[in-house]
Amino acid sequence: MIGIINYGLGNLNSIRNMLKKINVVSEIVADPSKFRDFEKLILPGVGAFDHGMRGLRENTMIPALEEEVLGKGKLILGICLGMQLICKGSEEGQSPGLGWIDCHFTKFRFPEGSPLKVPHMGWNLVHVLRDNPLFPRKAGEEERFYFVHSFHGCCANAEDVVAVANHGGPVLAAVRRGNIFGVQFHPEKSHRFGMELLRRFAEI
Repeated sequence: MIGIINYGLGNLNSIRNMLKKINVVSEIVADPSKFRDFEKLILPGVGAFDHGMRGLRENTMIPALEEEVLGKGKLILGICLGMQLICKGSEEGQSPGLGWIDCHFTKFRFPEGSPLKVPHMGWNLVHVLRDNPLFPRKAGEEERFYFVHSFHGCCANAEDVVAVANHGGPVLAAVRRGNIFGVQFHPEKSHRFGMELLRRFAEI
């Protein structure tokens, strides 16, 4: 069973409904003492970085997350803001992130008059850089996912980068370090591509 972490932000029911469609049992969980009861965890998120970290702190979730994910090696998937929170930080806020992946987020900046928009919103192709359980395809193949974000990540370690999209240049789309996964896009809004990605996560 997969636990969908409720810290006050995120499309919780949308994720749960998508998992239900693929016959994966999940539960929305707000009590950190219950994290141990789940085989895997999903950390969703929509909103500002500091607000997200404050939600985790005020709900005393960080120690329990660290015990399950870092201590026990439990699989976790961060989605959108959730992916940013598992990293080191963002110029959007002052709070440090969880720091599980050495990655920092900066705002998209384009020259005046550029046709490129902020936020990066809508469907975009994702280019897989290395084989991994979420994208078990040959290098170079692409899938389409739905993005909504104004800040993009830069990983200190290239081996943590699983996939990129293009929005004025390569944009971090997915990361992985061991049992820790993150995607910048919204699989719960990405129809069959998102459904298949969540199925793969459930089957790892």
